[in-house]
Amino acid sequence: MLGQRPNVTVLSLKDFRGVPEVLENGSTYRENARKKAVQISEAVGCLTLADDSGLEVDALAGAPGVHSARYAGVNASDADRIQKLLAAMKDVPDCQRTARFTCAVAIASPRRRAEISVAVCEGWIVREPRGSTGFGYDSIFVPNGYECTFAELGGEVKNRISHRAKALRLAMVLI
Repeated sequence: MLGQRPNVTVLSLKDFRGVPEVLENGSTYRENARKKAVQISEAVGCLTLADDSGLEVDALAGAPGVHSARYAGVNASDADRIQKLLAAMKDVPDCQRTARFTCAVAIASPRRRAEISVAVCEGWIVREPRGSTGFGYDSIFVPNGYECTFAELGGEVKNRISHRAKALRLAMVLI
């Protein structure tokens, strides 16, 4: 979408040198996305889009939440995080395995405050990983209305219905 707008060139952090690493220490997705967008925008002098997202499991009181990437430790793999989450849910009945992915997208420029959009994708957690595409918790999350995990649905479907896709569509009106 963004690439279709006239006079817009999309760049990544790899296109810039000396960009500072932003510490994601906020207590919400909105705080982390805002912090990343503002700090990077100030560093590169351009309109900047940043996001933060995570998995929230109702039976785990919203965990892993904003700590999704660090749920099993800083250097843990996706498999480690999934194993820890499934172990924590081993006794949770199927009817109580509800969860959601949440994503906050922030857009900032050096001249204005950050604008933020937030979206969710509701679903549930399966008992063992399924599928081979995607990353993170994709192999254990089934979005509502589907029988397949994100990792089984593949990129085309996931990129249409996911929390990140929804938040990015909302963010496009902010530019």
